[in-house]
Amino acid sequence: MAMNNPYKAYQENSVSTASPGELTIMLYNGAIKNVKLAKQAIQGNNISAKHTHLIKAQDIVRELMVTLNMDIEISKSLMAMYDYINRRLVEANTTNSTDILVEAEGYLVELRDTWKEVIKINRQKQFGQGGQV
Repeated sequence: MAMNNPYKAYQENSVSTASPGELTIMLYNGAIKNVKLAKQAIQGNNISAKHTHLIKAQDIVRELMVTLNMDIEISKSLMAMYDYINRRLVEANTTNSTDILVEAEGYLVELRDTWKEVIKINRQKQFGQGGQV
């Protein structure tokens, strides 16, 4: 009998039990990770890996776009930001520009950190001062 991969089981459990805000942070983390890996691939002249990681990052950004509730005013601004990041990722993929990836990563980190802060504030309101992300 084959032993299950405990790390994979943990990952699947983390996703299935995460709140919508935590899932959003996971998406940002995935996009950031793939942008970093694409930068490394460009620096190592591994064009195939660069392309693979940038496609994954673009897929994540598009997922963030389709999950927006456009009835909420801030969603319009987020949509514009996600669209810009996605276009920059496409451009980086065609030009092998690590400078563009640094820019995109910066925006993704800033958005992720903002989400973390929102979750922290909401938890503090809901449960008192003990809420941590």
